[in-house]
Amino acid sequence: MTISGTRTPVAERPRHSCAFPVSDEQLWEMTAAWIADGLSSGERVTYFEDGTAGAVLDRLADDGVCVDDVLDEGRLEVVGSARTRAMLEGSLKDVREVVRARIAAAVAAGHAGWRTTGQLSHALSVGRSLPDFDAALDDALLGQPARALCLYDRYRHPEDVVVALRAVHPYEVRIGAVYDDGLLRVTRVGLGRLRFAGEADHSNHGTIDRLLHTAFDEVLRASGGPDEIVADLSSLRFLDVAGAASLVGIADRLPGTHRLVLHGVRPPLQRVLDRCGAPFSPRLDVVPRERPRSERRRAGTGEERVREGERA
Repeated sequence: MTISGTRTPVAERPRHSCAFPVSDEQLWEMTAAWIADGLSSGERVTYFEDGTAGAVLDRLADDGVCVDDVLDEGRLEVVGSARTRAMLEGSLKDVREVVRARIAAAVAAGHAGWRTTGQLSHALSVGRSLPDFDAALDDALLGQPARALCLYDRYRHPEDVVVALRAVHPYEVRIGAVYDDGLLRVTRVGLGRLRFAGEADHSNHGTIDRLLHTAFDEVLRASGGPDEIVADLSSLRFLDVAGAASLVGIADRLPGTHRLVLHGVRPPLQRVLDRCGAPFSPRLDVVPRERPRSERRRAGTGEERVREGERA
């Protein structure tokens, strides 16, 4: 996650950042990374959701965060849709009071500070000026042990609004990708290592082949490079038969010195891979996704925990 700023030194932790994701997968990736960073920094994190908590909690679990533990311990709070919308519909004075009260509560509870992010799109439907809202939020954060990440759909806002939103944020968060078509997102996480999120179908098979072959070429060119090409599929929710057959074919075409490792494979995807001959491919390793302890405890997508947040 890259944070770029123009008003204060980059070494200083940003108080108020913005981001303009271009796909849902990038949105979940950014949100989970921001939340996880806050948790690891000892901050209490509040996520203001609007029908998105399930996807965010799932991505956190994919990234190795024990979601139920941080919720039970009060380190992560999910504010449900009704309360999120009520805050966005309230006065700017109310926004400042809500933020300052949560900062004070986090510090009183022994946390290093308070961090927040969430969905602000409802503000548009009630005629709220997003730059005015962000200015009020920035005022509430000023001088406090707190930070906020405001997320905006890049394609939903005209260019003049994007310029205005950037003007009231000292920093912009960016997370690059080697591919993102709105359905499948692929990021490079190391030499010969790619992470796939979303859905792989007939529309992007060719891209997957190309990216894996490029990763193999990079490994071959690197001095002392690894003998494995790793595709992290922990956030890949769908893979069709043609895509599974393609992955098996890529592994079969590797030289005997290298292997393709599919890491974090979900059970439905593993069944498809098995049907396409994965167990019989000598240079393919399929590593099942280890179900996080928090996921074993919580049912479904986390909506139960959101309802608890509504009552909090």
